[in-house]
Amino acid sequence: MDLRQLSYFMAVASHASFSKASESIHLSQPTLSKMVKNLEDELGVVLLNRSTRKVVLTEAGKVVQTHAQTILNAMQNLLSAVADLTEMRTGQFTLGLPPVIGASFFPKVISDFHQLYPDIRIQLVEEGGKRIEQLLLEGAIDLGVVVLPVDERLFEIVPIVERHLNLVVPLSHKLSGREKVLLTDLRDESFILFHQEFNLHDRVKEACVREGFDPRVAYESTQWDFIYELVCAGEGISLLPETICAKFDPGMVQVIHLIEPDIHWDLGIIWKKDGYVSHAAQGWIRFAQQVFERAGG
Repeated sequence: MDLRQLSYFMAVASHASFSKASESIHLSQPTLSKMVKNLEDELGVVLLNRSTRKVVLTEAGKVVQTHAQTILNAMQNLLSAVADLTEMRTGQFTLGLPPVIGASFFPKVISDFHQLYPDIRIQLVEEGGKRIEQLLLEGAIDLGVVVLPVDERLFEIVPIVERHLNLVVPLSHKLSGREKVLLTDLRDESFILFHQEFNLHDRVKEACVREGFDPRVAYESTQWDFIYELVCAGEGISLLPETICAKFDPGMVQVIHLIEPDIHWDLGIIWKKDGYVSHAAQGWIRFAQQVFERAGG
């Protein structure tokens, strides 16, 4: 039994005539009769009384008509639901965002996407970059936005942003007022960094090690605004993304934009290699790419 047999039977039942049904579905009457007869043979019952002027449903035919209508409606609902997904009318996905990245770039991206696709639900998970990578590998989330690089053997990667870190010091600091600093000038400073679960923590430490020293870490935090307050209080210096530094009060801290060598802060959308990506998630990836391309990355 297949859906075509049921739909052809329903057409005959609706028109009470093989000839009218064949015209309505653009199928030859002999072929239509054969399809209905095959259905009867498969079910082992007669569905239509053909001896009268009009084709009349038998008792078995009435039962099949009721259930066939339910089956055909369910199939139409299934096709409509799939079309809604593929045409981005509905759907959902889970997006992992580190707090510093979310605060810097994504409120407007998410808001604009929601304006275009109001019935697509994005569930946000705020974690550090390393934890987001782990959640992706476990299948707990669908997409993540992290600081690059990541292991290309494990993840598909779409780069979206290229930025640099800035140096943030208290106004009373000896480097305050400088337009440019060498990373080696920070050898004896107390660093205030993001927590170790954040990829940004590793970027700073790796850059310092390349310049021949291990940074002395005084404090770690998961919140950029707390790091800012600690710098304001004179508890140390920090290296933070320029988008975050733009939020700081110049009457409280000095932001030094030129660091040599510079420390890249490049972002990408990632997902598990060979993992399933829903139509909604694919649409969001394309949308985010376009937004950042228009903004110049």
